Amino acid sequence: MNGGYSRNNVSRTEKKKTNPMTNKTLGFVGGGRITRILLEGWQRQKQLPARIVVSDCNAETLAKLKGRFPAIETAPGNSAHSASQDIVLLAVHPPVMAEVAAGIKGSLKPGALVVSLAPKFTIAKLTELLGGFARLARVIPNAPSVIALGFNPVAFGPALTAADKAEFTNLLTPLGECPEVNEAKLEVYALLTGMGPTYLWFQLQALRELAIGFGLSDTEVVPAMKRMVCGAARTLLESGLTPSEVMDLIPVKPLAEMEPQVAEMYRTRLPALFQKIKP
Repeated sequence: MNGGYSRNNVSRTEKKKTNPMTNKTLGFVGGGRITRILLEGWQRQKQLPARIVVSDCNAETLAKLKGRFPAIETAPGNSAHSASQDIVLLAVHPPVMAEVAAGIKGSLKPGALVVSLAPKFTIAKLTELLGGFARLARVIPNAPSVIALGFNPVAFGPALTAADKAEFTNLLTPLGECPEVNEAKLEVYALLTGMGPTYLWFQLQALRELAIGFGLSDTEVVPAMKRMVCGAARTLLESGLTPSEVMDLIPVKPLAEMEPQVAEMYRTRLPALFQKIKP
């Protein structure tokens, strides 16, 4: 796994030298978690675009964001200002997407690129909501983008050129991987990569706290847990063993009696959620 991390580190260094960020202005409509994730990732990689405007109806949210990222410009309650930038990112939840689109469609530049960061609303539906504006893309953001290890699948609308796609891909590259995917699969990625960390983080943190309580320092826990988690995932996905064979590699399974219950939660809750976020 060290080799994997070394390659990532080298590639990120190369990106800083060879992939300058776009000189176009960015406008975020919505200043919540997704906006913070992207800004944090760019800032840590010293790739924050030169001009960023963020609007949100919550002035306190914008004040906190401004405190963390002093270079950004905030526009409380003025989504039209964000929407008048060169690249417009719709960082709002699906329940308010239609309302937001109606409010900004008159502010978009003809040559702007509008990017939805939410599931459910297809490029075709967004085009309709934006009064025929078709220069659109969609991304499912991944929280590990904050440390340049994100997996941010993107789907591009048919109105975009190869140059448009290259420019936006270049914008995402400092955050991690950004494969172009079939738009119809974005909602599956929302469950797998967009929400996936939430299925694991609380369990990993509980294990971390127990290990510290049993006598390891956090300095000792961090490299051990990192290797364990990455190695476990790669063993399941890359060993060539069947899932049953992988799970039989360790004879002692302290949580075995709870595994059916946890698996059942996945099988019941996630399909229901998938139905809610499907277009």
